[in-house]
Amino acid sequence: MSGAPSDDRDEFALIARLFAPLAQSYPGALGLGDDAALMDVPAGQQLVLTMDSMVAGVHFFADDPADLIARKLIRVNVSDLAAKGAHPFAIMLSAAFPHAVGMDWLRRFADGLGQDCRDYGLALIGGDTVSTPGPLTLTLTAFGRVGQGQAILRSGAKDGDVVFMTGTLGDAALGLLSRQGRFDRLPPSLRDHLDQRYLLPQPRHVLGPRLAGLAHAAMDVSDGLVQDLGHLCRQSGLGAVIRAQDLPLSDAARHLLADDPGLLSNLLSGGDDYEIVFTVPPEHADKIARLADDAGTSVAAIGRMCSQAGVVVQDGQGRPLDLALTGWRHFNDTRGK
Repeated sequence: MSGAPSDDRDEFALIARLFAPLAQSYPGALGLGDDAALMDVPAGQQLVLTMDSMVAGVHFFADDPADLIARKLIRVNVSDLAAKGAHPFAIMLSAAFPHAVGMDWLRRFADGLGQDCRDYGLALIGGDTVSTPGPLTLTLTAFGRVGQGQAILRSGAKDGDVVFMTGTLGDAALGLLSRQGRFDRLPPSLRDHLDQRYLLPQPRHVLGPRLAGLAHAAMDVSDGLVQDLGHLCRQSGLGAVIRAQDLPLSDAARHLLADDPGLLSNLLSGGDDYEIVFTVPPEHADKIARLADDAGTSVAAIGRMCSQAGVVVQDGQGRPLDLALTGWRHFNDTRGK
């Protein structure tokens, strides 16, 4: 890691004080004192690599707590690895810190990184730090391991597969709307739930690896269920039919939908869920509930894969819904933060 977040700090002291402790569990990180890290791949395993960037004002509010920003950065990457059936073990961080960022903020950011590194068994093995006039820009690369040939890809779904989703749908999207001033009459406990789901995703890192050998295809839901499932469908050369009545919803989402049914489009298209959507052959569907229960994760069967291209969401009478939104697109939308 090199560079400096501001002119009044020594980058090497910053790395030694805040970030090098996160590398101690991984000898190949070389204490973050070299220009590169060393990595061995155990026999019979493959590396799974993923990378995500987050920009203040686009992916999070600039005044969000520093520790939660760091933890969200880790979790969006762990979610990608989980959807591949991989066990996470290391990260690399590239950070462009604005000149105005102070040491207290940096300490809280490093504390957040450290907490989730411990929780997910990760070591920081390298990266880069630079200063910028703004905005705060963070990029994290995460490394996982999976058995040779066991990674769960987007391209393996089969016609007739059952489509499952972990957790609940759309809470983060509703949390964003809440933080933008919507839902003033929502009970505080439900508002807190939505805010927490937006600020701190819960990647399904325990269940994900257990799906290897059972799930034909999987991906994490980061840009909206309809859009992300559409990516899986295209890669598999298939389509999907989703039943709106079977979508897994939180108490907060059900409360808001009762007042405004039009919010269903937001739930289906909103980003930041970081749940896993995956397909399983019908004969294995019963195993999924047991695996999910053992992993402490809820799952719901929400539809089936089909031969007709595209993703169709049906109402209770089997009629296709006309959705106003389909998902987040990085070069066409802003999240209004």
